[in-house]
Amino acid sequence: MLKRSEAYPALLAKKLHVAGLKFQLTNASQTGGTTEGGLERLPAHLKRKIDIFILELGINDAFRGVPVYQIENNLQQMIDKVKARNPDVRVVVAGMQLPSYAADDYVSTFGKMFAELAAKNGASLVPYVLDGVAGNPSLNLPDGIHPNAAGQKILAENVWRVLEPIAREVATLSSRTERGTSRSESGSH
Repeated sequence: MLKRSEAYPALLAKKLHVAGLKFQLTNASQTGGTTEGGLERLPAHLKRKIDIFILELGINDAFRGVPVYQIENNLQQMIDKVKARNPDVRVVVAGMQLPSYAADDYVSTFGKMFAELAAKNGASLVPYVLDGVAGNPSLNLPDGIHPNAAGQKILAENVWRVLEPIAREVATLSSRTERGTSRSESGSH
């Protein structure tokens, strides 16, 4: 079992702190979470300001055979709701891929959906959040799907490569425009 402190959101929070970037990171994920569940949980998180929104959902929907258009629609609704409450939010879309047991249209369409969603929304893209981890038994829990603590470190690095420059830019812009407002009070998802 993975400890919450070993999961990549907690590792990202540590990286932000070490880099001197004073963001509060909220891990709104849920084990087995789906895009529909994410939509249901989102309103509670919209009560606070969001500077950077990292969207990493969809793979559990795909494992359940949810049509790709429905997954994309749910993800788009989440982005739209976050942007409606936080017009200056920076969005990061974390791409997923299905194991290519069969190179069918569903697998291909699902894999392309994240890049298309990022492009459509002017968002940054983590091309494949599980890059370097998927399919490697030594980096995954016994279920063969979920990364273990060592795999989580790689996930954190995959996201950090995209997140760090965005966080630095947001922190710089905020310090110029929000003199006197504590950065640690801002939320980052």
